[in-house]
Amino acid sequence: MTRVAVLDDYQQVAGSYADWSGLDVDFVGEHLTGDALVDRLAGREVVVAMRERTPFPREVLARLPDLRMLITTGMRNRSIDVAAAGDLGIVVTGARGIRTPTSELTWALILGLVRPVAEYDRDIRAGQWQRTVGGDLAGRTLGLVGLGNQGKAVAAVGNAFGMDVVAWSPHLTEERAAEGGARLVERAELFSTSDVVSVHMALVPATRGIVGEAELRAMRPESFLVNTSRAALVDEDALRKAVEGAWLAGVALDVFDIEPVPTDHWLLTAPRTLLSPHMGYVSDVNYRTYFTDVVANIAAYRAGEPVRVLGG
Repeated sequence: MTRVAVLDDYQQVAGSYADWSGLDVDFVGEHLTGDALVDRLAGREVVVAMRERTPFPREVLARLPDLRMLITTGMRNRSIDVAAAGDLGIVVTGARGIRTPTSELTWALILGLVRPVAEYDRDIRAGQWQRTVGGDLAGRTLGLVGLGNQGKAVAAVGNAFGMDVVAWSPHLTEERAAEGGARLVERAELFSTSDVVSVHMALVPATRGIVGEAELRAMRPESFLVNTSRAALVDEDALRKAVEGAWLAGVALDVFDIEPVPTDHWLLTAPRTLLSPHMGYVSDVNYRTYFTDVVANIAAYRAGEPVRVLGG
């Protein structure tokens, strides 16, 4: 029987999203690193990684001599050394997902900042009534840092709310911006004029820290920042200064420099913040898609015909 480990099954639900019969599966509910990870995976022929949460560099893969197949949810994973896996005889495959959950959560966070529902809920439970005045979206400016698939989905909703949607990324053109439902502006203009800035870029060396102190200082005190992409796109030191210095009206984050977030992380006690535990991709349909593909990938591998193989 093929021995499988499914990592980072925080909600302990992976087993209910596909038919795992005929497999010896260890559903790992906690996040493991280092020796604890290697020890837990000892003897496992197949490992399922949840997105880019657990890195698999060459030095880790080399310590897993029984590993023959590594599956990632999603069709790319920069945390896996695919070339090293190939050298070690490990097949790396992907599992398809859907794109809508992250853009939907982005809007939950935007609305949660502009109309602070979490605060309203706390107030009414504490016997308080209408202490604050909410903001507006119609007629305001939504600035998108990146206008790929996620950015376009967020732009569509912004337009539906009657917002002026602007966008910037290093290689964005006026034509592509218009096709994505936005108006191209310069980087400085986006940060200085937007009421809400939402980050939607892939993390590569060139985009690390692309939102830095200069950008955050350019934003107005009544504006908001939302990041549902990757934490490292926003310089953390600059973000801390912005939050603690009240440069912005609020910040909403679904991604963090360390995940799960340590109990002593500065953000947990920071004012003007709305935090979500990296739930952008976590939805019923997405999980069913992921794990159905995972089981199909394992069946194809056992049949000697791997599918959805990722190259180096």
